[in-house]
Amino acid sequence: MKSSLMLRGMLGAFAIAALGLVTPVHAESVKAGDLVISQPWTRATAGGAKVGGGYLTIENKGATADKLVGGSTEAAAKLEVHQMSTTNGVMKMHPVEGGLVIKPGKTVKLAPGGYHLMLVDLKHPFKQGEKVPVTLEFEKAGKVDVTLDVQGIGARAPSTAAGGAMMNHQHDGHMK
Repeated sequence: MKSSLMLRGMLGAFAIAALGLVTPVHAESVKAGDLVISQPWTRATAGGAKVGGGYLTIENKGATADKLVGGSTEAAAKLEVHQMSTTNGVMKMHPVEGGLVIKPGKTVKLAPGGYHLMLVDLKHPFKQGEKVPVTLEFEKAGKVDVTLDVQGIGARAPSTAAGGAMMNHQHDGHMK
């Protein structure tokens, strides 16, 4: 009986420890006006890469829309809001003209293959485990500082350390 309880206790401790290995990496949420910005992350980049993507979730808890119009970072010459689209079977990336609207009561996820932050002319490669500070600019909430957690090169979400291939897409003039 005592041995059985010890075994259960050890298995329980092991299960709790194992959960720590697969728990998603969550940076703190940032509140700005009616907006809550969570899970900011980016991928590590290969040496010589000139662009990087930034991903996060924006929830609008207010009664009026706000708009992500751009941003800045010391890690790159420019930070733009981009969108992926498919035309005639070819996936392309382009800036979001006029900014990305976050409607009241809605959540917008910036993720690989959709809306994302485009960091253009990187000053250095991003390495897994680093932090990349960025300032987002909203029409109503103003400037908001967040930190992107750098995940592995093939990461598909902030909880994934590696894996998943990057999608083939054109950078419409960003790659030289």
